[in-house]
Amino acid sequence: MSKAIILVTGAGTGIGHLSVKALALAGHTVYASMRDIHGRNAAKVRELRDWAFAHGADVRAVELDVLSQASADAAVAAIMAERGRLDVVVHNAGHLVIGPTEAYTAEEISKVFDTNVLGTQRVNKAVLPVMRARKQGLVLWVSSSTTRGGFPPFLGPYAGAKAAMDSIAVTMAYELARFNIETSIVVPGAFTAGTDHFANAGKPADQATSAAYAVYDGLMDQVGARLTELMPPEADPAAVAADIARIVGLPHGTRPFRSITDFVDDGVTAVTEVAERVRVEFAERIGIADLLRPSGAAMD
Repeated sequence: MSKAIILVTGAGTGIGHLSVKALALAGHTVYASMRDIHGRNAAKVRELRDWAFAHGADVRAVELDVLSQASADAAVAAIMAERGRLDVVVHNAGHLVIGPTEAYTAEEISKVFDTNVLGTQRVNKAVLPVMRARKQGLVLWVSSSTTRGGFPPFLGPYAGAKAAMDSIAVTMAYELARFNIETSIVVPGAFTAGTDHFANAGKPADQATSAAYAVYDGLMDQVGARLTELMPPEADPAAVAADIARIVGLPHGTRPFRSITDFVDDGVTAVTEVAERVRVEFAERIGIADLLRPSGAAMD
């Protein structure tokens, strides 16, 4: 792809932050979105601007709270006012929570889904009219190996939300194909270092119920230690960012529908091979094989 205009959500930390830099180094104009860019995230914005200046890269911060439709609309409107188009959106914003599923209230679980699932919907509501009007675009979703691979307990609400987001991504791929909008789903495996994902993880407020699960005390530390042992030296979340930059750089219509970066081998690759074969075969059987790739059908 020639120089693209890209919006990355959740760009303040982790894979989002790394992706902004990888995409900018590839020559793209990248809008790094996060909340409160003039307040609590001002230091992160300054760091990105200094980095961009030092590397001759084009990185621009934009205010975007995925919990607000008005914020998403304003962010896209600002990009359109500056650049006149938006070629790629990277759905990265999300929040990890850890704890016994029973300990969460329905309202707490709803908040997890609000960020990880409905946040993408709000951004899509702002972005997709722009892409449909141009009959061109790429929607790139950052999923998780928890949707198809093995994962430990105490990730219930998070894993459920990621699975829901992933399912919506698959459905929307069909719905956007005739607008010549492409879909790619990037699937990171587990990483025990290199992000603040676990350090910033939320926990249920119901401490009494959490305490009732004391028979599991130390389990997550045990799992974390074992995952660290399984990680090869080259395991780094920057590999996910590099994969995102690689996919964006491919010619339109040739990008992988799903790309996995898994250093632990949690089974997601094996399951995906079967699931993708079934998905493609079923699409062919019911006569919608043309929706497996973007097309210019809606342009006529």
